[in-house]
This record gives sequence, structure tokens and C-alpha cells, in this order.
Amino acid sequence: MPLNLDSLSLKELKDLQAQVAKAISGFVDRKKKQALTELEEKARELGFSLAELTGVAPVRKRSSAAPKYRNPANPSETWTGRGRKPRWYEAAIKAGKSPGDMAI
Repeated sequence: MPLNLDSLSLKELKDLQAQVAKAISGFVDRKKKQALTELEEKARELGFSLAELTGVAPVRKRSSAAPKYRNPANPSETWTGRGRKPRWYEAAIKAGKSPGDMAI
């Protein structure tokens, strides 16, 4: 049953477009999963993992670091000691405080 696009309103056409985009995305995702499963099975048959064959290490999720310093003027502001120093930290150091004074 062919679809007569000329008889559809703009809203119906846009809805159809969104449905088609969603269907394409789902199709691509299914095909990628299927291909990955087949590749992993073949690698396993040969005695390897897919990561070993591709040279790609598994992605390791990094947890957020615990804060090490707290702003004495506003205790809700903390800093882990990583990355750029916050302004409150630099201002406290310039005012004569030591990092140990702000340590949690």
C-alpha cells in the first residue's frame, strides 16, 4: 500500500519524518550490535578477545575524586586538588593561609 505524501499535512509529514529517523537509528544500532556480537564470537573461537585483536583497551570509567580542600568562607565550595585552582583557594593562599588550613 503506497503512501500518498501529497495528501498529508505538514504536521503529519514531520511526524512521519521523525518516525523514519527513529526507525533508521534503531536499525543501525541493531546492525552494529549484531556485527559486534559476530566479531566477538569469531575472536573467541580463535582464542582471543576482540579488544586484544583491535588493540583497544576496554574503557575504564573514572570515578570523581573526593574533595580535599574546603573554602573557609563558604563551606559548600570544595576542590579536589585537581585541575585549575579555584579563585577562593588562590585568594586564601594570597591572604596567608596554607593549604593545610583548608584541608578537609
